[in-house]
Amino acid sequence: MLTAHTIKVLQSLDKKKFRQKYNLFLVEGNKIICELFNSNFKVKEILSTDPQKLDRTDIPVTHISENELKKISFLKTPKDSVAVCYLAQEQKTEDKEIQLVLDGIQDPGNLGTIIRLADWFGIEQIICSEDTVDFYNPKVIQATMGSFTRVNIVYTNLVEYLSQTENVNIGTDMDGENIYTFERPEKINLILGNEGNGMRPETEELLQKSICIPRFGKSRSTESLNVSMAAGIILGQLFSK
Repeated sequence: MLTAHTIKVLQSLDKKKFRQKYNLFLVEGNKIICELFNSNFKVKEILSTDPQKLDRTDIPVTHISENELKKISFLKTPKDSVAVCYLAQEQKTEDKEIQLVLDGIQDPGNLGTIIRLADWFGIEQIICSEDTVDFYNPKVIQATMGSFTRVNIVYTNLVEYLSQTENVNIGTDMDGENIYTFERPEKINLILGNEGNGMRPETEELLQKSICIPRFGKSRSTESLNVSMAAGIILGQLFSK
C-alpha cells in the first residue's frame, strides 16, 4: 500500500519544479516502460496493478490497487503500470548531421510528436531554447510513445548555439525556397518556431537559408500549419533527396 506522502510526491511530478526537486519523472503504461529497459534512463521503481506482466527482477516492482493507480496517474484512463524514473544527466552538445532546433515550443503534444518524428527519421538530437516546454512533462513523455529514450534533448541558449554551430541554420518562411525543389545541405539545423509567434527575431537573424511548404489548395485560406505537422512534411521531403 502506498503511503499518503508517496502519493503526494508522485502527484507533484506533473510540475517541473517538483520534478527537479525530487530528480524524478513518471512514465506510464507497460509498452512505454519497456522502452526504458534498453535506454540510459534509470528506473527507481515500478508501481503496477499486474506486476507479473512486466516480469522484472532487477527493478523493484510494487503491487498497487486500481484505486492507487488512479491517484498517481496523469492519464484520464490510467494504464497498468507507472515507472518512477530518475532525470537523466544532460549530455554534451555536439553537432549531428541533421538536427531539429526548437525555439519556444510550448505545447507538450507538439514537442512529444516532434520527438517521435525525430526518432522515426533517425535524428539523434533536438536542441531546445530554454523556454521550450520541459520534455519530462507527462504529456510530452506520453506523446513520444517511448521515442524520448532514443533522442537526446538539450536545452541551451539558442543565440549562442546557433552562432557557433557548423551546421547550416534553416528556418521556415512563406517567402522561403520551395521545400520540394530545395537542395539539402549535408549538415543542417532545422529550426521550428513557437506555435503562435514563430521564431524570435534574434533567432531569425541567424538563419542562412529559408524554406516554405507551398499551398496547393484553391482557397488559400489556411494561414499556417501546426508546427509538428509542418515538421513531418519537411522531414519527409528532406529525407527523400
